[in-house]
Amino acid sequence: MTDIVNNYIAGRDVPGAPSDRLPVMSPATGARRGEVQTADPQTVARATAAAAEALPAWADTPPHKRARVLMRFRALLDERKPQLAELISAEHGKTLSDAAGEVTRGIEVVEFACGIPQLLKGEYTEAVGPDMDAYSVRQPLGVVAGITPFNFPAMVPLWMFPVAVACGNTFVLKPSEQAPSAPLELARLFSEAGGPDGVVNVVHGQRATSEALIADPAVKAVSFVGSTPVAKTVQRLAADHGKRVQALGGAKNHLVVLPDADVDEAADALIGAAYGSAGERCMAISVAVPVGDVAPALTERLVERATALSVGPGSDPATDVGPLVSAEHADRVRSYIDAGEREGAAVLVDGREVRVPGYEGGYFVGPTLLGEVTPEMRVYQEEIFGPVLCIAPRPDPASALALVNGHRFGNGTAVFTKSGRAAQSFARRVEAGMVGVNVPIPVPMAYHSFGGWKDSLFGDHGAYGPEGVRFYTRQKTVTTRWGEGGGLAMDMPVGS
Repeated sequence: MTDIVNNYIAGRDVPGAPSDRLPVMSPATGARRGEVQTADPQTVARATAAAAEALPAWADTPPHKRARVLMRFRALLDERKPQLAELISAEHGKTLSDAAGEVTRGIEVVEFACGIPQLLKGEYTEAVGPDMDAYSVRQPLGVVAGITPFNFPAMVPLWMFPVAVACGNTFVLKPSEQAPSAPLELARLFSEAGGPDGVVNVVHGQRATSEALIADPAVKAVSFVGSTPVAKTVQRLAADHGKRVQALGGAKNHLVVLPDADVDEAADALIGAAYGSAGERCMAISVAVPVGDVAPALTERLVERATALSVGPGSDPATDVGPLVSAEHADRVRSYIDAGEREGAAVLVDGREVRVPGYEGGYFVGPTLLGEVTPEMRVYQEEIFGPVLCIAPRPDPASALALVNGHRFGNGTAVFTKSGRAAQSFARRVEAGMVGVNVPIPVPMAYHSFGGWKDSLFGDHGAYGPEGVRFYTRQKTVTTRWGEGGGLAMDMPVGS
């Protein structure tokens, strides 16, 4: 990356005053990598004006021609995947292989968006009345905005803007200031693919930048991914300003292990889902729910596997668990482990004091396993967003389901079992937006849609897939008559 990460407006880097810069840190070393140029309200207005200027021509571009730009964009993403993974790993801390996987999942959304000519097809009905036909179309909203988190600096923006611009909108992205380089590179690659100036813009900053973007009159809709408290705030602010909003919030994802499950398979799944990306995933499993007499065997295997994981910088191929994104967040995760211990949880594997030789300044918290966790504990109730897995045994499937459904979050959940009947019953009755059967992280493929329930999603639509197309468009229905006029009619018209 360059020393300064600038805003990107109308196809050009937009610098600003040195006083408006924030540090960009290396989570592995704790050293300063560079600075990000934040956007003041005037710069935000400049970005939305550029998007508004680009809108008419882009909205009038035939969908198949917009798709061709996205096809070239998809090819560039695949070609530059190693470089994008390096940027992600350097600023977020996740392993290079995990970062490359993130880019791949984002590419899948671009591939879905390339099918936009088919996705925007409306409906046509002839003879809805005498000499009358009707048809419906989906049209773009206008300028739309996205506010994205640090933990997936490439994938989450790719959930948003490829679908939005495929539908004919123009876009202003406000990524996390903690991991700004990859989102900026995505916008540059879109321009390199032939995207017209102003169709995709990037402004950096913190809360003030986001609030200016939400309040801007040019912006018609806001997409957000982050914590639940901020998601609620975004929903309220967007509603106050008359915007359409999709705001994805936090999670506390459970994995239920029924007595007939393969214990080794379940343990492997839990370790990967809990500690991959240092637990900084909204779809990470943070609660293991062993049912009945499977608890001792599962706990034993989890202890063995968690203890064996390697903690280190994301650039090291031998690393299993990288650093957390910031010193403040690492301290916060440690404070949750402290609280769990005070409240009676058994610390079976303790990552609070992990040290990585040569990286003493890094923001490392090792894999942590807490046993005997109860629903009253903070470590159960709140999203920790770190490498902490809680074990909360239940005596039978009914009580396990009740535990999952009783939580305020409903993002994702999973069940491991060999019983089709048990899996079918769980999937039907569980109160969560995404369900895995013997799949620990059930993030839907791009041609489905991502979205939780309860305090995990605010707004009427989930992300990408068919829900994304519906969110970024509005329906128009046209009724036509080409025969002779029907004469004066004072009554409500009917189709007969």
